[in-house]
Amino acid sequence: MKWDKSNFLEDLRTHTNREIAHIGQEICDFSEIQADEVTWGRGSEYGTMSFRSKSDFGLLSLFQITSKAQIKFCVNLLRQKDVPKNILRDYVIKLESNFIRDYDKLNYPADIFEDMNDLFTTHSQVDKLKQCIEGIACRLRQ
Repeated sequence: MKWDKSNFLEDLRTHTNREIAHIGQEICDFSEIQADEVTWGRGSEYGTMSFRSKSDFGLLSLFQITSKAQIKFCVNLLRQKDVPKNILRDYVIKLESNFIRDYDKLNYPADIFEDMNDLFTTHSQVDKLKQCIEGIACRLRQ
């Protein structure tokens, strides 16, 4: 199945509560404006949306969300691509301070999907994530 925003959000609404579905829609809307490319998955069980940014290394995914209300921050993907350390450090620090979790190499050795319900407890966390992603994307494009 080829996913798009419409069927992705419809599926998201069936898998989560209204608040998280609204956050998912807000993240999708933000991605359509800020990403250099938004890609939609083709999976049969659930949909994925990836926020991709131009960089010296080509298009890089900064995060992905699923229609099962999960989000994955592509920190280790950026580590593998040798993104400049100051940009990567800024991304990690902002994620850690926003979500009170560790995203260092030791505690976050592989990019994994995390439940959005567990991460987003206030709306300001959504705003901070959008500001973080916008800033990282701008710096990667330079």
